[in-house]
Amino acid sequence: MKADKAVRPARNLLALLLMAFACLPANAAATQSAQLHVEFTPERLGHGTTVQFMVQIHAPGGRVPSPLTSLELRYPGDLGIAASGLGLSTCTPSKLELLGPKGCPADSRMGRGSALTEIPIGPEIVQERASIAIVRAPEQEGHLALLFYADSENPVETQIVFPGVLLSNPLNSDESILLKVPLVPSLPGAPDVAVVTLSADLGPQGLTYFERTNGHLVAYRPQGILLPSRCPRSGFAFSATFAFLDGSKTSARSAVPCPARPRH
Repeated sequence: MKADKAVRPARNLLALLLMAFACLPANAAATQSAQLHVEFTPERLGHGTTVQFMVQIHAPGGRVPSPLTSLELRYPGDLGIAASGLGLSTCTPSKLELLGPKGCPADSRMGRGSALTEIPIGPEIVQERASIAIVRAPEQEGHLALLFYADSENPVETQIVFPGVLLSNPLNSDESILLKVPLVPSLPGAPDVAVVTLSADLGPQGLTYFERTNGHLVAYRPQGILLPSRCPRSGFAFSATFAFLDGSKTSARSAVPCPARPRH
């Protein structure tokens, strides 16, 4: 009897803990995972290209992921981003916030993209899409810098600007783009907006620059990110590290296969 009385409080405590765990918010028990996909358009070694990135973020059980706070995308250092002819001019954050991408020089644009976000509101999950413009920013401590302008209208009208910077890795020849993603409030009483899909095209596809020749403005397309003349045996390797508001991190990898050799 004494042993049975001693077991009952333990069982009651366990039941209370299980009930408390069940009442936690959905994101508190979630562990995010991510996928990364990269493509080159066109795929021609030794030529300029547009690099297309897409990341997808998942939480188990169909939950909404924790809001993304940073993303670091690593890529082979021999991709010629610095020599791409992209971002000949710069745009400041204040001008971008005030006037949007149209207020920036045409040759400051370096690409474009889109994002899909989710907001948990009670039992429902509301989705929101945003278009993204990528422009060159003034250098930060000697590093090439970018600005991302996200614009969404429904269900919450939002325009946000967040920075990115190109960094080199002292341990190898890789480089990376580090994005700091700000928290975006949603509806009153609802959690912050959570990114579930983010895609970006960095390159000349869809871009038009202008140069003055003999007193006239002439439109042209910039060269784009220069692919090396040789491809690594395992293809071009990319990886990404994600950090979230709940303190968790995850990573993903992708590789672009070597382009097929043209037939003569």
